[in-house]
Amino acid sequence: MKKLVSLTFSLLVASQLLAQTYTPTPENIKARAEFDSSRFGMFIHWGPSSILGAGEWVMNNRNIHTDDYQVLPKFFNPIDFDARKWVATAKEAGMKYITLISRHHDSFSMWDTKQSDFNIMNTPFKRDVVKEIAQECQRQGIKLCLYYSLLDWKRADYQWETGRTGKGTGRTAPSSWPSYINFMKAQLTELLTNYGPITTIWFDGHWDQLDNDTDKNQVSKVDWHYNEIYTLIHQLQPQCLVGNNHHLSPLPGEDFQMFERDLPGENKGGLSGQSVSALPLETCETINGSWGFNITDRKHKSAEELVHYLVRASGYGANLLLNVGPMPNGEIVPEHVALLKQVGQWLKVNGETIYGTKGGFIKPQEWGCITQKGNTYYIHILKNDGKPISLEFPKKVKSMNLLEDKSAKVAYTTKGKTTTINLSTITPNPIDTIIEVTAR
Repeated sequence: MKKLVSLTFSLLVASQLLAQTYTPTPENIKARAEFDSSRFGMFIHWGPSSILGAGEWVMNNRNIHTDDYQVLPKFFNPIDFDARKWVATAKEAGMKYITLISRHHDSFSMWDTKQSDFNIMNTPFKRDVVKEIAQECQRQGIKLCLYYSLLDWKRADYQWETGRTGKGTGRTAPSSWPSYINFMKAQLTELLTNYGPITTIWFDGHWDQLDNDTDKNQVSKVDWHYNEIYTLIHQLQPQCLVGNNHHLSPLPGEDFQMFERDLPGENKGGLSGQSVSALPLETCETINGSWGFNITDRKHKSAEELVHYLVRASGYGANLLLNVGPMPNGEIVPEHVALLKQVGQWLKVNGETIYGTKGGFIKPQEWGCITQKGNTYYIHILKNDGKPISLEFPKKVKSMNLLEDKSAKVAYTTKGKTTTINLSTITPNPIDTIIEVTAR
């Protein structure tokens, strides 16, 4: 009988997903194209959890009870927070958008929400962070995206009984799923009504109601009411793109596909493995090893590693959403600011090979990757061992030169459909040797 009930529920949820119909508006299609051309954005994980200096999962990892965690906002007073500096840091790095955590799994809301007392206005800080970032993004010409957690470790109405995280936070009262869905819809209405144009809503936490991230055929243990939620978003702001970090292929109503700590089609981090869609793509990654502020995490990636990840993401036709985890005082970690500045300096010189490009006609290789724009192909040599590279270009090659010195012609030969590039005579750039190929 239990198996029958489980099968019936699974089929019900699956039929609800398949029953969704969605036709994106012209505004949404335009927004998809703009998002797809931006290639680089800043992810910001920040909130009271930063006080503990152990990452944004500290409540779950330490099994902190809700009554104890409730104390944190009482001394969350980031007096050095400056939205102007944050947005300027993103802009100097060459980023085109910011994805700000509005509410993470710990349930704390970073705006003046009327749906919960657990929010930024009930701290000594008493300032609406979402509002200040939204206003500054508009002033500096950066698009604003908002992360919103589907999962909640604090609220009793979230169906914590069937979730695989947040088990040790002290909840004992039975959940009330309809109440939780209504709460989320009310909060999303606030975010999409009071803070100007929002480029994307970035959902996270669907995986909490799955047994693992490896079986892509699993059905969620709850009905997330995505049809209602996605429809609400598209009604409030038709151009707003919906994405969901469920580690699955896109569901009906979603406008872009993201990959966590992995490039599209890869699964080195163990969270991916899903098929790659034709929607705009985005991969998210950290500068060190943590999303939220972690005082002991010194494993900062080098500027070269960050540039290479951005280039490879572009080679797949994907954006890179690169994370910063500001300190509890409101400042972005100085090492992260310095690294982002170096990436920005590289983009000032080489941005034409990244922004507005499409993924290459072959997927990234060990030696590097290709980005393309119209009849121009950019070959990014990230690892030059001097060996020749043979490629079958979709169009006939007209000329080939180094991007940093266009007078420097690159030697190549064409036989049949194959063009072989001679790398032995090229002096490698220490970060990325870029060959510009003009075709016709």
